[in-house]
Amino acid sequence: MNTMDEEQLDLYSEHLDLLARRWEAALAFAGFDAAIVVAGQPAEYFLDDQATPFRPNPHFAQWFPEDDAVGSALLIRPGERPKLYFLQPADYWHQPPQQPDWADGNLDLEVFDDPARLQEALASAAAGQNRTAFVGERQPGNLSIASVNPALLLNHLHFHRAYKSEFEVHCMKAATELAVTGHRAARDAFRAGGSEFEIHMAYLAASRQTSDALPYGNIVALNEHGAVLHYQHYDRDPPDQSRSFLIDAGGRYLGYAADVTRSYAAVGPEHERFSALVTAMDQAQQSMIREIRPGVDYLELHENAHRRIAEILSDHGLVRCPAETAFDTGITRTFLPHGLGHLIGLQTHDVGGLQTSAEGGHRPPPEDYPALRLTRTVEKDQVFTIEPGLYFIPQLLDELKAKDRSQLIHWESVDTLRGYGGIRIEDNVLVTDEGTENLTRDAFARHE
Repeated sequence: MNTMDEEQLDLYSEHLDLLARRWEAALAFAGFDAAIVVAGQPAEYFLDDQATPFRPNPHFAQWFPEDDAVGSALLIRPGERPKLYFLQPADYWHQPPQQPDWADGNLDLEVFDDPARLQEALASAAAGQNRTAFVGERQPGNLSIASVNPALLLNHLHFHRAYKSEFEVHCMKAATELAVTGHRAARDAFRAGGSEFEIHMAYLAASRQTSDALPYGNIVALNEHGAVLHYQHYDRDPPDQSRSFLIDAGGRYLGYAADVTRSYAAVGPEHERFSALVTAMDQAQQSMIREIRPGVDYLELHENAHRRIAEILSDHGLVRCPAETAFDTGITRTFLPHGLGHLIGLQTHDVGGLQTSAEGGHRPPPEDYPALRLTRTVEKDQVFTIEPGLYFIPQLLDELKAKDRSQLIHWESVDTLRGYGGIRIEDNVLVTDEGTENLTRDAFARHE
């Protein structure tokens, strides 16, 4: 169970006031008087009594930022303090959840030691409501609410999740501190010749996180593995020759995520070309962030990222054409096949990135950039990632080689870099009145 100091408690209290207003507006818009929001249950593996790591329903977690809440639930009714039905089962097989002292005074709290009694209390509360919505993965057996995860309600809530409260930003900064501590240790382990597994373990130890507590599985990629965008393995043995290192690894604090990626070249004159690319990408990424301000279209930021990738390809002799041609012909999409970034918060890929309004308007990614997760207009208090990449992905390079524009590629230069995998630089930024606050760079600077 996490604890909060006085400053955090004040921010948390203000955060709950903001949530109450959002839920009141969302419930009124969707035509409901109340909502029951369950934390959920862990899912057991097929034909097994072991379960996957538990993550509470994010709509529950936004009110109650604690993972140790299996079977608990909230009753949200406008004009009243939210009621937390907290499950603290009598159990000697597992450590029961601790009663959260920080919830007292902010949430009405009723503690149950029996899941059946908690469900009876929920059913009784729902029976007294004419228009109640249920939000969660599945209802308890004795609860029979007809309106399950209604779209009008969730669309309204998801749209506003993009705007972070001061408490949420505080949590994301704390998560970033954990991530940066781990990143520095991972970098040092790479430079010491560690394997992917050893680098991963160094990250966990330094950031004081378990694998289950991470916001997502760490990507620890040496050499050509950096060309696998979501590389999921950890080789136990180091490669015969270390050329490059890409690490995409985050942190979680009170349920909120940080998502950070860095790329490194091995030391030595034979790696200078790739090292120069890493430097160019880092400079380009910071330049992209300087373009961010309220009112900018995120899709415009994404397209400008491709223009900068085109400049890097041209400047470093990877194409035989001007940067403008590399962009216009779509060559950059071979080297950067994913989106520039995504909303982040309670979930690493937070919801609402393609919405145009709280009423549910939707703006899908354009055909040329189908992997883009964020198409909204940039606004104050949003937190999202900026993560341009430049990769040498064999599948995509082979597809490009079969096309007419293959003649525009300097294949000899490209082929010499295939063994380095790729580069990704990722920061998390908070949009302010005039620009951004870079949560990631600020944390790295504090650790220098």
